[in-house]
Amino acid sequence: MSRGQRISSILYGIATIITATLLLIYRSHAYEVIILVLGIGFIISGIRQLFYYFTMARYMVDGKGILYRGIILINFGVLTTSISNVPKIYILLYLAALNGFSGLVEILRANEARVYRGQAWRLKLTHGIVNVTLAVICILFVRWQNTAVYIYSIGLIYSGLVRIGSAFRRTTFMFIR
Repeated sequence: MSRGQRISSILYGIATIITATLLLIYRSHAYEVIILVLGIGFIISGIRQLFYYFTMARYMVDGKGILYRGIILINFGVLTTSISNVPKIYILLYLAALNGFSGLVEILRANEARVYRGQAWRLKLTHGIVNVTLAVICILFVRWQNTAVYIYSIGLIYSGLVRIGSAFRRTTFMFIR
């Protein structure tokens, strides 16, 4: 990681923590902000995947998988931005499903990194366990009004701290002669 990437990673982590703090302070409008951020994030990620497909990945092996991933992410983004008028229990269950799925994927990635003797598999495993725990907490406290705001904010704070921590971690370089 270069010095510029480290600085941008630290700044992004600090901005994430500040955003989570603001969501905790202004809980009355936090649901709309959470839905908007999730939806726009999915849409931007889907557009990036589609751009990558049309510029390079269509010539690659499994390029169609990237195309399908981009289309699915855009659909998730449109779905997410359209559920702002549904009861908050559905938003909480949607947030639990997102955290649970991303946690399971992270745990599987950590197991794969451990099998191949990767360095950061413990951090990935911890991140996956935290996401699955947040999903379980979402389901357990589904009746409480501000649970989604707390869970999303805790997830943002954790993500910001992990990003800042990874900026200070040493990266290994591989030289091929």
